[in-house]
Amino acid sequence: MKKPSVCVIVGAQWGDEGKGKITHYLADHAHLVARFGGGNNAGHTISFGGEKFKLHHVPSGIFFQDKLCILGNGMVIDPQVLTEELEGLRKRGIGGENIRISDRAHIIMPYHRYIDRKQEETRGKHMLGTTGRGIGPAYTDKVARSGIRASDLLDSELFMEKIIINLKEKEALLEGSGLTAEGIIAQYEPYIEAMKSSITDTSLILYEAIKKGKKILMEGAQGALLDLDFGTYPFITSSNAIAGNASVGAGIPPWSISQVVGISKAYTTRVGTGPFPTELNDDNGGHLLKVGAEYGTTTGRARRCGWLDAVILRFAVRINGITELALTKLDVLSGIDPLNIAVAYRHRGKRLENFPADMKVLAECEPEYIQMKGWTGDISGVREIAALPQAARDYMKKIEELLEVPVTIVSVGADRDQTIVAPFSLLSVSS
Repeated sequence: MKKPSVCVIVGAQWGDEGKGKITHYLADHAHLVARFGGGNNAGHTISFGGEKFKLHHVPSGIFFQDKLCILGNGMVIDPQVLTEELEGLRKRGIGGENIRISDRAHIIMPYHRYIDRKQEETRGKHMLGTTGRGIGPAYTDKVARSGIRASDLLDSELFMEKIIINLKEKEALLEGSGLTAEGIIAQYEPYIEAMKSSITDTSLILYEAIKKGKKILMEGAQGALLDLDFGTYPFITSSNAIAGNASVGAGIPPWSISQVVGISKAYTTRVGTGPFPTELNDDNGGHLLKVGAEYGTTTGRARRCGWLDAVILRFAVRINGITELALTKLDVLSGIDPLNIAVAYRHRGKRLENFPADMKVLAECEPEYIQMKGWTGDISGVREIAALPQAARDYMKKIEELLEVPVTIVSVGADRDQTIVAPFSLLSVSS
């Protein structure tokens, strides 16, 4: 067996860090790209060649027709969304024939979406800020052992049987929905027809590629602070978003993972409710929102913006085993002076250097900042670290010192070409 080369890409904040762009950038040097968690609650925006693409289910390697793109068993898949997403790509000249779907991936059903919206309405002021796409209820069924998997779509009798059982079990929750087994079958038939040739044992495909020493990119969804176990519970997603889930969510051996690239914005954002220690509700926050175009790819909601939080990032480095950092949207900070980085929290007179599990504590934390000199001017055209303003280089260096991992990729704009690979990078981007 050749030396394995699996690179896991994970979000190091609350998601929306630019994982799609970095995955797309690195996919050119990989043989396979696989997603291992989440569903169409993810939104990855890719810009290149003057065009912009918004992906929800499909891995960001889809634009390279010679790369196999895998939807892993750890995902929950909405057949309608996936089919329409692929059709939209085909209309723009992107084939989509290189997609493979795990036969063990769970399927989002119409009743999941209905329950998701109803549950959120019931929470009232305690809303979690879900996308309403049925992600949580689909994962609930998976854990409750009543879920429908991709392999079930290939057996019409079994598919019907499982739908009938689920509708009966959820009868009280579905009151007024008008959903019937026959209606669901009729709705899903064209999507099943479109998907069925792609459904297979993707863990076997990945294992065979690992044995041959193929380069594999594992594309994460959401971010460390939205992880089911380690995120800001309950203001989280419904799956594990950290690197450890790459093994479980794609069916690959843990020893095959050779690199973990954490993606972080040069500042911090989050969507939805929950504590956010470095949040800015001033002109600087407005600058980040406007210049960074901080609106959700999936929901369109404005993101909350704040200073870079090294407490969060140190936590993300630790729980993911991050070996290097890709820093995105550095260009957005141009024109802000000074810049702040949170290095610790203060809670009732006590200094906290580690991220707390208690959300009540986090909500009461005040960030302890260090101040950095800002810079002016447009850096979106810079392609070498040495050409960046000294203040920008100092900012990056301080991040490396605080996290004890190197910054190996720097993004200075949304387009694929607006990317700098640091000369001291540990990440091999050779073919």
